[in-house]
Amino acid sequence: MRATSIKNAATLWAAFSFCIAATVASAQTSAVDGRTPSAALSSPYAAIGERAAIVYDAPSLKAEKTFVLPRFQPVDVLVKLDKWIKIRDADNTLGWVEASALGDKRFVQIAVPVADIRAARNASAPLVFEAQRAVLLEVTGPAADGWLPVRHRDGQTGFVRKNQIWGD
Repeated sequence: MRATSIKNAATLWAAFSFCIAATVASAQTSAVDGRTPSAALSSPYAAIGERAAIVYDAPSLKAEKTFVLPRFQPVDVLVKLDKWIKIRDADNTLGWVEASALGDKRFVQIAVPVADIRAARNASAPLVFEAQRAVLLEVTGPAADGWLPVRHRDGQTGFVRKNQIWGD
């Protein structure tokens, strides 16, 4: 039993050391070109691609699988390595996914009980539809005036207030 505990502790220490080294390397690379790690990314947010993604506790296929993120789930990108991305989800859970798990499209998640999706960037614009907490919406353009253009999976489009979403 003791040998197993020591082995587990050694494995955790190795994973921790690797993560720290990756974070330091990322910061050093950014320091060379004058950018902070988060500014080095085009956007700190991305979304899982067309297939669900396995989240690991370290950047290795041999690491423990902690949970699965569904397709199109937005994530906060914290660290980028060659083939691995350290992410944070809407529940503030941290983990690592393979870089190939991220998609090209951007999605956001409704963070309030019910969000109004309006026809224009205005609270008095006609209501197109309502979206419940945790509904995913595709981002269709840049944010402006605190509003973000979005599309529901059924094709309806409109604008959501940025303070009602997570992932942008």
